[in-house]
Amino acid sequence: MPLIAAAPDLSGASLLDITSSYFHRGGPIMYPIVIVSIIALTVVLERIFWWSREGARKRTATLNRVYDAVQQGDLAQASLLAGDSTDPRVRVIYEGLNHHHESMQGALQLAAAMELQRASRFLPVMDTIITLAPLLGLLGTVTGIMGAFNAVQGELNVDAVSGGIGEALIATACGLAIAMFSLIPYNFFSSKVEFLKFELETAATNLEVMIRSLGEKRAGAVASPATKP
Repeated sequence: MPLIAAAPDLSGASLLDITSSYFHRGGPIMYPIVIVSIIALTVVLERIFWWSREGARKRTATLNRVYDAVQQGDLAQASLLAGDSTDPRVRVIYEGLNHHHESMQGALQLAAAMELQRASRFLPVMDTIITLAPLLGLLGTVTGIMGAFNAVQGELNVDAVSGGIGEALIATACGLAIAMFSLIPYNFFSSKVEFLKFELETAATNLEVMIRSLGEKRAGAVASPATKP
């Protein structure tokens, strides 16, 4: 008795019928493969939406106004400008301004780490899917070939053999397809995180340099009257 039916005639069938046929011919391993594919699609769509929203939240003009206020020595105004910003660069600077008397560098690093944690959300899930999906496909290959070999024992059943080979090929193809589908967005989102890290480090460094320069100017202004005869 065949374990899996041979390939049916799908000529004239709808896309749903074709998909359902391949799903059933792929064997039991198709159930976890479908679950993994749904998770991958959900994560990709969520990250696309998140990065699109973050791109719209950037306020370069506000960032420049904050820099101008710091250079002029008006730290209170700079903090006021940065307080309600949705730009992650400005939010990091805001935390640094609130701790410029003590632990400014630590505050900047903590704020940047929080922004990067939000940006890299679900990337470990995608990384796992890229590894897991081909392994599930390989497992389907093994179970399909095992079914084909079991059908060879005793009287040869061509339908069972072809069904087992079909199960192996379908599971492998689906696993590889999910991995490839996830790999490109994963690399794209990873590059976005790296660029955001560069932007946050640049903003933090600029603030540190400006605060240090402002402190040196104030120290020089205090020292100048003391040196006069």
